[in-house]
Amino acid sequence: MTRSVRSRRVRTVLTGLVAAVLLPAGLTATTSAAAPESTPPVAPKTAAPQQAVQAPAVATTTVQSGGPAGDIALHPYMGWSSYSMQVYDGAGNWISADQLIKQSDAMHKKLQPYGYKNINIDAGWNDGIDGYGRPVPSKKLYPNGLQAVIDHIHANGQKVGLYAIPGIGKEVIDANLPVYGAPECKTGDLPVQPLQKADYWGIGYKIDFSKPCAQKYIDSIADLFGSWGLDFLKFDSVTPGSGISDLSLDARGDVKAWSAALAKHKIWLELSWALDINYANTWKQYANGWRIEWDVECYCPGVALTQWQNINRLFPKLADWWRYAGPGGWNDLDSLDVGNGQMDGLTKDERRTAATLWAVSAAPMYVGNDMTRLDDYGLSLLTNPEVIAVNQAGRPAQPVSMKTNKQVWYSLNPDSSYTVALFNLGQTDSDMTVNWSDLGLTGPAKVRDLWARKDLGQFANGFTGKDIPIHGVQLLKVTPQKGSTIRVNDDDLRVGYDGAWQRNNNYEVPSVSEPLTVTVTDSSQAKTADVGSRTQEVNNDDSQIVYTGTWHQSTGRGLGDYKDDVAWSETDGDSFSYSFVGTGVDYVTETDPGQGDVDIYIDGQFKQTVSTYLDPSQGHNKPQQVVYSVSDLPNGSHTIRAVKKSGQFMLLDKLNIRQESLLNPDSATFDKGSPADVSVQLGRDPGELAGISKAGVDLVKGTDYTVAGNVVTIKAAYLAKLAAGTVPLDFRFRGDYRDDIHATTANGAAVNFAFTGTGVAWSTELAPDQGNADVFVDGKLVRRVNLHGDVRQTNQQVFNATGLKNGPHTLRIVKVDGDVLRNDTISYTIAK
Repeated sequence: MTRSVRSRRVRTVLTGLVAAVLLPAGLTATTSAAAPESTPPVAPKTAAPQQAVQAPAVATTTVQSGGPAGDIALHPYMGWSSYSMQVYDGAGNWISADQLIKQSDAMHKKLQPYGYKNINIDAGWNDGIDGYGRPVPSKKLYPNGLQAVIDHIHANGQKVGLYAIPGIGKEVIDANLPVYGAPECKTGDLPVQPLQKADYWGIGYKIDFSKPCAQKYIDSIADLFGSWGLDFLKFDSVTPGSGISDLSLDARGDVKAWSAALAKHKIWLELSWALDINYANTWKQYANGWRIEWDVECYCPGVALTQWQNINRLFPKLADWWRYAGPGGWNDLDSLDVGNGQMDGLTKDERRTAATLWAVSAAPMYVGNDMTRLDDYGLSLLTNPEVIAVNQAGRPAQPVSMKTNKQVWYSLNPDSSYTVALFNLGQTDSDMTVNWSDLGLTGPAKVRDLWARKDLGQFANGFTGKDIPIHGVQLLKVTPQKGSTIRVNDDDLRVGYDGAWQRNNNYEVPSVSEPLTVTVTDSSQAKTADVGSRTQEVNNDDSQIVYTGTWHQSTGRGLGDYKDDVAWSETDGDSFSYSFVGTGVDYVTETDPGQGDVDIYIDGQFKQTVSTYLDPSQGHNKPQQVVYSVSDLPNGSHTIRAVKKSGQFMLLDKLNIRQESLLNPDSATFDKGSPADVSVQLGRDPGELAGISKAGVDLVKGTDYTVAGNVVTIKAAYLAKLAAGTVPLDFRFRGDYRDDIHATTANGAAVNFAFTGTGVAWSTELAPDQGNADVFVDGKLVRRVNLHGDVRQTNQQVFNATGLKNGPHTLRIVKVDGDVLRNDTISYTIAK
């Protein structure tokens, strides 16, 4: 839960250890937007190495998932959480023993056969402290004791969870109680002095974890929970995150302490809410799960549990977070409220889309509905065994592109099949196509619809889903056939890294295109000009801007808007995002008394809150105002995301994208009356030029244009065929596959990959800063490859082995020397 302070009812009794206790049942609120990384030789076919060498053992120093006893979190958990129903009910003391027993029994009957086992009791379960400053369960809510409820849940073959937040309560400090098992420690000595706030709501105070007694105190509570048989702890208001990411609140010490305390009891640690992605490796190290966004609940008591915009806003978050999840720790999307159409707040299509998103994201699937009232459709969503299998496989999906509202998300499974989801986030029913090449697949594949549990046939190059409804989805299993080749990106979870590696970190080369603008006339002479950089104006109606929430467009306003239109929203939390290649971006909007604050994120990192408010004394509707600008980004792929925080309206007029020019000049004039070739100089190695096109039709190399060194010449014979006017010729430059790589500067660092097939190949960059790498197949040295190049060249196949015996194999690549080693893609061939 989030419990923003927009409206809340706080009881006077906030007793006990804040780190373990928790907000009482009467504390509720509405949610708001969160404020918030020479060609080397190639091995011959099945070439035997001159010398068989075992792959060196290299210690893994990259952070792996695994909070307390990470082996308990090898798969996302499935269950139920009390919070959505407590908010829906709005009655304060809803989490009672009777209610919990009813939910446990309903789960046992309806959902447990399908893997749902967790009963998680959210805020408000405690009331007071014992003589050691540890929380005491509420006698009012649990007249026969909480232990009786826990025992009932366990008797049903289920697991039980409770709730805590960081810090220590004032009552515990003032009581100065001894710590259980450590009488030399007193609770009054535990907080940082002077007292500092520890949580979002200001309920408790920061613990000084430099003192050994602090860990002993947390241990004492974890031991108490262990004695009760607790299986799960939700740790809420964790910062950086939870609405505060400027380190004015920092609960990382609490997270580390609780992780250590819970480990010996094998208690799952789940962090909440809207965790800051800049500290993802910390969350991975110490926790088993982490909420990545604000509450899913709409805070509509008696009306609905959630709403579409709260589902829709998860997509851009997952586009940043997906690669951090895996066995040991998972991205938490909050409660899955799809079990009853009379209370969910979603259409049937939206309910299935939500269930699909949780499944393909390998997010913990915990129901928020009243399980005694699940409808038939809700049960069908929650109990489809093929969809549950997708979730439990633990293979978080990634998007092919975020530049459209018709989004294809996919994951590659260890058996070489793909899970593919076609999400229609647009405003009309639509056909949607997935091309096998977008998945890294070459060759035919069979397709199965997992919701329909029906085989759809074999397809050569891709699949088109017909009439996917508004906010609907089609979920597929795509199984490559014999002889197909699968290309695996460097950040796929099947690729393992030993040593110190970083993703991108400015070692990558993005693919990019740039137009050569040719003005075709009949009278003037050719003119050129040197251009070192260029600015691209992106209007608000550009199809590659992804709008999340409820957005509208106004045209013909006559107020001075760029192209006389704007996009606008009235809902806090709504956002837009745009991915681009360049070095800078401007957010251009209108300022007005009816507008407020907007949170800006670059590449998933919160940058600042900007104001679009205009004092009424200065007028209204002031157009084309740059309210956010950044110009010093590394030249590469970036994403800007803006989230409405306050005010009646948020507007987008346009975005200005600054890009390095790769063409010198980037414009020319061709005179049909005096025809002459047009030449331009490339700012990137000519081997990186992937092609030139006009309106999507490629020019023919050698006929329409030639390349000599780094000079491209467009032939007069081609230009003479063009109609008079301004004609853009699109120069496309290759980059790293999917514009990203993993890189290391540490000799001995390694890449590991397991596959089943008959051949394997490795592609990466050649570059002046690279040296040699050793390639091992099945533990034996096969080749030392030289990755040095006088210029940067991307997507170069540097190793290839074919004719392997069909079966399981391993590939290991070890850095030998050079300044850096990059890994881009690994490809393998399924047995013919």
